[in-house]
Amino acid sequence: MKKIMLLGSGELGKEFVIAAKRLGQYVVACDAYPGAPAMQVADEAEVFSMLDGDALEAAVRRHRPDIIVPEIEAIRTERLYDFEREGIKVVPSARAVNYTMNRKAIRDLAAKELGVKTARYRYAKTFGELQEAAAEIGFPCIVKPLMSSSGKGQSLLRSEADLEHAWQYSIEGSRGDIHEVIVEEFIKFDSEITLLTVTQTDGPTLFCPPIGHVQKGGDYRESFQPAHISDDHLKAAREMADKVTRALGGAGIWGVEFFLSHENGVYFSELSPRPHDTGMVTLAGTQPFNEFELHLRAILGLPIPPVKQLRAGASAVILSPIASEEPPRYRGLEQTCVEDADVRIFGKPTTRVGRRMGVVVVSGAPDADIDALRDKAKALAAKVEVY
Repeated sequence: MKKIMLLGSGELGKEFVIAAKRLGQYVVACDAYPGAPAMQVADEAEVFSMLDGDALEAAVRRHRPDIIVPEIEAIRTERLYDFEREGIKVVPSARAVNYTMNRKAIRDLAAKELGVKTARYRYAKTFGELQEAAAEIGFPCIVKPLMSSSGKGQSLLRSEADLEHAWQYSIEGSRGDIHEVIVEEFIKFDSEITLLTVTQTDGPTLFCPPIGHVQKGGDYRESFQPAHISDDHLKAAREMADKVTRALGGAGIWGVEFFLSHENGVYFSELSPRPHDTGMVTLAGTQPFNEFELHLRAILGLPIPPVKQLRAGASAVILSPIASEEPPRYRGLEQTCVEDADVRIFGKPTTRVGRRMGVVVVSGAPDADIDALRDKAKALAAKVEVY
């Protein structure tokens, strides 16, 4: 048995803890607020700001974990190097977490060091630099904080008139103490995918069937597996994912995002060194192990056979229409109890407008109509009311 310290205890962390408990592991779930989803199924819980390096170190000293598993971006990541030097395993590695938690580091690694195809981009630390960067990249363009998650602080700029709002929105949506943005060329893509990539300590890199997804404001709304993608595009995406994850090192699952353009090919977009929200579709039994089980097995060094598609699947999120500090209630769950469907309520203790509170997953035969599965998932999710 290993003692795992989970840094970040949201819905993805909760599913990871469930996977860990099924294999007899001990988990300490950490987050900035009490009652977070993963805390509800973990062995112990710690409440502190992980941006407080001293508080993070104190928690590590108290619990003496064998493994540290980051689940969010808002972590004093440079402290992870110290823990790693002391013999604590950081997942997938301290280098990987530090690079991927900051869009500047990962984008420069991919584009400049590895030669991976990305959108053109520039950085800006001030509003004046943002004006210059946008003029150089051209409109439309995308502005994102260097450090954020779930689309927070991300804007599509169509003209100079959008610059001031984009700057303020990016700074407000930034996590940590880094006040810098990335300005990206707007790619006219036909679709976007997540390629869940599993790196192993002793074993080949594995790829899950590609996952298509729909985002609004940079935030996940629905996903489906397998996504339609040409053999050439899939080969290019796998080569890019392998190149970037190999450079970062370590074992675990990675959510690697790509833009697909029939005209211009495959563009690397972003990468997360942990289970990906769009990968919740794997909870529908689309593959032998879901993404959380794959992450755990890679971390523990258990052999993993090649990942194959068992069923087609789709997911759709349940959003809150209200903001309240009271525990949320749910109406309509019985309407999701239909064949080849399941619902997961995350257990978040409070609500805000637009917050993800649950997900519906559906599945069908391997050759099922993906559009029909997507429609089914969205229709079922719409029947669940948060109040």
